[in-house]
Amino acid sequence: MMNANDGMIRHDENAIHKTILVGDSGVGKTSFLVQFDQKKFQSGSFAATVGIGFTNKIVCIDGYNVKLQIWDTAGQERFRSITHAYYRDAHALFLLYDVTNRLSFDNISAWLAEINEYAQDDVVIMLIGNKVDMTSERAVRKEDGEAIAQQFGVDFMETSAKTAINVDLAFETIARNLLNKKTRRQPREDNVQISPTTTSDNLGLKVPCCS
Repeated sequence: MMNANDGMIRHDENAIHKTILVGDSGVGKTSFLVQFDQKKFQSGSFAATVGIGFTNKIVCIDGYNVKLQIWDTAGQERFRSITHAYYRDAHALFLLYDVTNRLSFDNISAWLAEINEYAQDDVVIMLIGNKVDMTSERAVRKEDGEAIAQQFGVDFMETSAKTAINVDLAFETIARNLLNKKTRRQPREDNVQISPTTTSDNLGLKVPCCS
């Protein structure tokens, strides 16, 4: 007789998913992270990120706590060699550009080439067009972002670190993609079908979501 857990896809809730923010200097990577982490906008002029900094955050997806270790990287050229070293074991990447800065968007292809060179083949990537609150200064159309994302086969979203538009949703989407990738990789018992209606309660893995 098959017990309730046989053949079920399992997810290791102790796994930490290294997630990196990359993109040109000034596109709002630190503000994007602060808005997600602290639910506030880091306003005014502040020093550009020097090298690497990180924070840990748990995102609750379908009853699972997905643990993200989020690394904020410097966009300046002199720090790029540092960033390269952190690509190698990254599970996910947010690639940001500023919708009011055409050059930051034009550099996306170079960033993606760099990611393809240094990151793992199966890294989860999301392209982010940030600062959509600055509508009068927009220099990059949403359609342009969608087109390059489709060209390179990555997810795309426009956000505002100032007004929090889509910031939580972007991290939730990354966490969901990481969870889906993780569960697809898990081995299954021979001759057992996985029920698509199975809930995490049946797995004995569901834990209270973070608030």
